[in-house]
Amino acid sequence: MSISEDDDKAYWDAVEEATELLHEERFREALVALREVIQKTPRNPYAYYFLGVALYEVGELEAARDAYRACLNLAPDHLGARVALSHVLRQLGDAKEAIKEGTRALSQAPGDGEALHAVRLAYLERGDDSAARKYLEAFLETKPELEVAVEVRAILAQLATEKAQN
Repeated sequence: MSISEDDDKAYWDAVEEATELLHEERFREALVALREVIQKTPRNPYAYYFLGVALYEVGELEAARDAYRACLNLAPDHLGARVALSHVLRQLGDAKEAIKEGTRALSQAPGDGEALHAVRLAYLERGDDSAARKYLEAFLETKPELEVAVEVRAILAQLATEKAQN
């Protein structure tokens, strides 16, 4: 479903206060604000996305998963929601679905660093070090920030050491 330019602007405007609360790490207040937005505009995909973010931050993973799915029902191309859903599914122990959602994100945005990272973590969760290594290497090709690149290289080195020991 396509969102008109006018609706898109109105949807963004509706979540502005809540996103400010999120940036200030006032997650509970953001939850209240976002639920009010959803009551007024139940077809606002941004409200569901940011609701997922707020729920994730307060540790309500199942509810965050549901909010991200609601966002994707309204806006199937919302890359942030798809990547976030992959992370939440992995943390809930569903590596198979996490990989599926991360892979869908990559088909939507090939080479996206966040999507590569999500898929990599899901493969690690599943215990598939070989696939995780592939996505780590692809992630490095996106030229991430120095600190992230150093961390990823350390993980690759650790995976290589573990492989050599087995």
